[in-house]
Amino acid sequence: MDSLHLKIITPQKIALELDVLSVTAPTASGEITVLPKHMNLFSLLKEGIIKIKPILSKSAEVKENYLAIGGGYLETDGEALNILVSRAYGQDEIDAVKTEKAVEEARKIISQSKDESQRKEALSMLRRSVIDLKLLKRRKTRSA
Repeated sequence: MDSLHLKIITPQKIALELDVLSVTAPTASGEITVLPKHMNLFSLLKEGIIKIKPILSKSAEVKENYLAIGGGYLETDGEALNILVSRAYGQDEIDAVKTEKAVEEARKIISQSKDESQRKEALSMLRRSVIDLKLLKRRKTRSA
């Protein structure tokens, strides 16, 4: 069975390293899926959610994994897939209560602040928080 060796790297750590069947990621020009033997590719990634299909063992129950990522780059030669991003969080690393509070706070700052730099920072926080909430909803619908 063909596979890709996936490595997701953030400035803090190697967030994930494993062999996979495919990875779907949000690029600057749209969502793409990288499969084994993919042509050489270097692409700009935008904030969003990536879907990872790992190679399943007979006892494995997880058919897909999801990660919320920050912007970065994707590079593959068809055998290895390297994803370099500003952040990468799994579903279990996100606190729903804190994320909801961050959304509320960002919306409040956006609506009330006249300082442009504060508004830009709040918009960025809102974007990240909305992505994290989408990731949490995927987990809930999958486990139901």
